[in-house]
Amino acid sequence: MLSQSPKFAAIAFALAMCVAAGTAACGSSPPRSSPSPSSPSPRSSAPARFPGTPAGRQASWLVGAVTRGPIPAAQLSRHFDPAYLARLTPAKLNAALQGVTSLRVDSVTASTPDGLRFLVTVNGATTLDVAITVDAAGLITSLLLQPAVAPSAVPATWSGVISQVRAAAPRVRLLVAEVTGGICRPVTGIDASTPGPLGSAFKLYVLDALARAIAAGRVSWNQRLTITARNKSLPSGVLQNQPDGSAVTVLRAATDMISVSDNTAAGMLIGLLGRAAVEAAARAAGMADPALNVPFLTPSEVFVLKLDDWPALAGRYLALGAAGRQAMLAGTVDRVPVSTLPEAGWTQPRDVGSIEWFASPADICRVYASLAALAGRPALRPLAGILSLNQGALGLDPGQWLPAWFKGGSEPGVLTLNYLATTRTGRTFVVSELAESPAAPIPAAAAQSLLGAAAAAFTLAARTEAPR
Repeated sequence: MLSQSPKFAAIAFALAMCVAAGTAACGSSPPRSSPSPSSPSPRSSAPARFPGTPAGRQASWLVGAVTRGPIPAAQLSRHFDPAYLARLTPAKLNAALQGVTSLRVDSVTASTPDGLRFLVTVNGATTLDVAITVDAAGLITSLLLQPAVAPSAVPATWSGVISQVRAAAPRVRLLVAEVTGGICRPVTGIDASTPGPLGSAFKLYVLDALARAIAAGRVSWNQRLTITARNKSLPSGVLQNQPDGSAVTVLRAATDMISVSDNTAAGMLIGLLGRAAVEAAARAAGMADPALNVPFLTPSEVFVLKLDDWPALAGRYLALGAAGRQAMLAGTVDRVPVSTLPEAGWTQPRDVGSIEWFASPADICRVYASLAALAGRPALRPLAGILSLNQGALGLDPGQWLPAWFKGGSEPGVLTLNYLATTRTGRTFVVSELAESPAAPIPAAAAQSLLGAAAAAFTLAARTEAPR
């Protein structure tokens, strides 16, 4: 995703930035009164629940440490990346975690060697979604706490789904569709054919282009890509924290691009494939108006256009046609190092209707259908694992559903949640929700509403009669 504060990495999509934004507020987290001497003894769940990865080991330490807070600065320095801890500060971290006396790990929802996402119950009452990433040295480079969706946020009827989506933002689009034979068959929707800004959901098109290149023999999963100062982006993600000259495989870059929405990975893959190949893949995947994404921007280019001398530079770019924009990207925008961009980022919507990536929910359904077809080829079997590693906290019953595919996206004024899920009886559905607010940030609670609506939509859609 594109972070509201780009210098702070965050995984997947933002419900409520708290620790990663350096604030003491954390959505619906418990009150932060200081523990008294008579407080209950600290309790935490068994760390064996976590995988034995670098991220898992740090999560295990964190779960144990927060109930014994405040965490000493010296201890934090042994577990956090120094640059990240300098921005976060021990005082802010301890303030955000103050009042936590018990912590139960409920489940691990996504795991890579350098990233982990898990659900915890705090003080026996509040469920939080926690995401953590680590660098090559195993030090924590991002920490995101966000409220998990409450059962009351999941509507029981189609009218409830529609109402909940409409309430999320001034402009919303929705499609609930069943995919049969590679065709999206709508169940219900709101302006489902109207394009809107995607945020990091554009990465589905990069993955589709990559899959086509691998199928054609032009690229391999094991091919190595070199991380350089020039191709590093601002977060979200973790690869921007790797030393210059580090190498990762195409498979690792693709996995990080989807599972932790790594912007550097996306930029490297666009560079490998070529902008034209991604634009061609968008056309091949059935995007109704692919011209909206020509030239197809990299995350770094969006950051530069929205942070370097905004709105003047952005205005110059928008005044040009496609060829002029392409030339300006190569001659001006791509020469601006992201390390020189303002630290504070942006908190209000900036050009969300003009400098972004655009598609409709119907387009998103078609690219998911394309990826599903590609995933059936022997050489492209990693696709399913890449897309299901982070299931977007959807929470469907695993007894009835296979692991869901997810890609979301956000920046101030933009929030999108996009899922594909298949029942264990073989019916496949897509739910795509696009929310847009050009004049003001979308409230954090809107993400909870959209997530609850998406979960309900899958349940309700599975009850409909299968197409004949």
